[in-house]
Amino acid sequence: MNGYFKNIILKSTGAREFFKIIQIQKLWSGYGAIVRYGLKGSKWSTIVVKHVRLPKGSTHPRGWNTDLSHNRKLKSYDVETAWYGQWSSYCDQSCYVPECLVCESHDDEVLIVLEDLNGAGYAERRNSVSMDELKVCLKWLAHFHATFMGEVPENLWELGTYWHLDTRPDELNVLKDKALKDAARCIDQKLKESPFQTFVHGDAKLANFCFSSCGTRVAAVDFQYVGGGCGMKDVAYFIGSCLDEDECARFETRLLDYYFQVLGEALKGKQKDIDIQALEQDWRSLYPVAWSDFHRFIKGWSPGHWKINEYSERLVRKTLEAL
Repeated sequence: MNGYFKNIILKSTGAREFFKIIQIQKLWSGYGAIVRYGLKGSKWSTIVVKHVRLPKGSTHPRGWNTDLSHNRKLKSYDVETAWYGQWSSYCDQSCYVPECLVCESHDDEVLIVLEDLNGAGYAERRNSVSMDELKVCLKWLAHFHATFMGEVPENLWELGTYWHLDTRPDELNVLKDKALKDAARCIDQKLKESPFQTFVHGDAKLANFCFSSCGTRVAAVDFQYVGGGCGMKDVAYFIGSCLDEDECARFETRLLDYYFQVLGEALKGKQKDIDIQALEQDWRSLYPVAWSDFHRFIKGWSPGHWKINEYSERLVRKTLEAL
C-alpha cells in the first residue's frame, strides 16, 4: 500500500498505527484485495479495507478479458464509492450495511475503509442456510427495497445488477438459446417498465450476507452493482443462490409470500406513498421475468453452470409465453 493511502487510514481512524491481520479475499480478476487490519490507538480495534489496484494484465477465470469488461469493473468501483459516500447512510438496522470511514481515489487506485462487521455483531458467514436464515436475508432485501422505493439512483448504475443486458453484449452474442436470445430485449424492457422502481443490491448472493451469531440478523456487503431496478431481480437471484431446483419450486410461493408481507410492512413504516397491493401484483408477475433475465446471462456466460436447470428453464418458458 502506498504512503498516501496509509496516511488516509491513520487519519480516518485516529490510529497511531495499523497492521494486517488477514486478507479476506482477492477481488475478481486481480483488481486488488479486501483486507482486515488491526488498529492501535483508535476507538476501532479492527477495520476492513477494500483496496482496488488496476492490474497491468489480468486473467479472467472464464476468459472474458475485454475493454468492456475492464470498463464495467472500473465503473463498478466508482459506483461503490458513490454508494458509501452518498446513499449508505439511509440504511438503518433493518437493512444494515457497514459504516464507511472514508472513500478515496488516488491515481489508478481506490481505497474504501469500512467498519469491520465482525466487530459489529455480524461475524458469521454461511455456505448454506436454514429456511429461517433465508427469510432473514429476504427481510433485509424487503427493507432495502422499501428504503429506496421511488428514489433516483444518482451516481449509481442507472439499472443495477452485474448481469444487466446493456453491460453484457458479449455474453448475449454467444448465447445459443435462440428463443431466449431473441426475447432478451423484451425481458429487459418488461422489468424497466414496472411502475415500481427501487434500488437493487445487484449481487445479492448468500456470500454477500454476514450473519449475527444467532442467525437472526444480517448485514450486506459488496455494492459495486447497486442501482435502479425492480426488486424481483434481487429476490430471484438470492433464492437461486441458496436453493437447488427442487427447493426453488417447492418453496417459491412461501418465500414470495414472506417477502411481500415484510415489504408491505416496511413501506408502511417508512410512510411511502405506494399502492402496496398494486406493487405486489406487479412484482409477483415479474418474478419469472427477473429469473429469466439472469438465466439469459448465465447461459451465455457459463453454459455448463449448475444454475441452468429444469426449474429455470420452466420459468423462462413461462416468461416467453407471456411476452
